[in-house]
Amino acid sequence: MFDRILVVCTGNICRSPIGEQLLQQALPHKHIASAGVATERSGLNGHDIDTDAAQVARDSGMTLAPHQAQQLTSELVNNHDLILVMEQRHKEIISERYPQARGKLMRYGEWLARPEGGTGKDIADPYKKSLESHQQVFNELKQASASWTQKLN
Repeated sequence: MFDRILVVCTGNICRSPIGEQLLQQALPHKHIASAGVATERSGLNGHDIDTDAAQVARDSGMTLAPHQAQQLTSELVNNHDLILVMEQRHKEIISERYPQARGKLMRYGEWLARPEGGTGKDIADPYKKSLESHQQVFNELKQASASWTQKLN
């Protein structure tokens, strides 16, 4: 049912490439890709994973595949069954730009518990923040990918 999954963040250099690779390693039989809603605007098209995000991932034992940041496009939206975004704001941006995507948008942190109760939380952008911020985001991505793996298997 959900064989083609797209993971989306802002610039496609921190959260979404790590989220993509975590899901791909857990679900090797599925096609997983990533993109950013503002990759072109921020001048990040073609960039590799952020060095701090990559360091935290490697320190946690993750093997990173080569990556090139890409802008979210209509073609990417149309070619994926499920689009996992990092923030509620990403859902709003994508829904506005690509109304056909509304039925396949969910947050990557959809199954994460919120401190105030319930589930479904945004995964904060660690770009240009401390290594500790990157570590926290990596831990949330790892938890969220484990939840999605259970739902998608």
